[in-house]
Amino acid sequence: MRLYLSSYQLGDRPDLLASMVRGERRGAVIANALDGGDQDCRATDTRRQIASLAELGLEAVDLDLREHDPSSIEAAVGRPDFLWIRGGNVFTLRMALARSGMDALLLDGLRRDAFVCAGFSAGACVLAPSLHGLEHCDPVEDCLATHGEVRYDGLGILDRPVVPHLRSPGHPETTLLGEVAARYDTEKRPYWALRDGQVLVVDGGAPAVW
Repeated sequence: MRLYLSSYQLGDRPDLLASMVRGERRGAVIANALDGGDQDCRATDTRRQIASLAELGLEAVDLDLREHDPSSIEAAVGRPDFLWIRGGNVFTLRMALARSGMDALLLDGLRRDAFVCAGFSAGACVLAPSLHGLEHCDPVEDCLATHGEVRYDGLGILDRPVVPHLRSPGHPETTLLGEVAARYDTEKRPYWALRDGQVLVVDGGAPAVW
């Protein structure tokens, strides 16, 4: 299994991501954590994500999960060498993955080591066993407005939650996520703590924070 999970954007070790991707180095950007927001901003940011990946020699297309369901998603995804899952609202992202059937494809592809699963913020958080606690930062109302329901189960790829943007004074959510981490500490729940710049990497072995 190969994971490259950043607190914010590409993080400080994009060279690691580039080295982990095999094959023709083609993949997709999933920006559905932004569903329900300003669509012009979403389109602009998706182009920015694609351009940043291109600087690493990675060719990406926009995979909008709103356009697919379990009957069409496999053909749309094809055989990517990587997937880049952008941050935003983790609950909105979780519902988009479930409704499209992309969650099942992610799990299967990672079991087969078919591609690198990469991303930042919510794109990392959604891989945890549970999303409980993150509602302190990501409003579930945004997900309800977009999807009509909320799921708190993560994909269970990681063994514990990810808490991004910790001790990152330049990020607007650092205080709220510090409170999430403090609550996990009180409950004695282990978690992956990431400040902006850091990445959690799995490349066939144990997870490591860089």
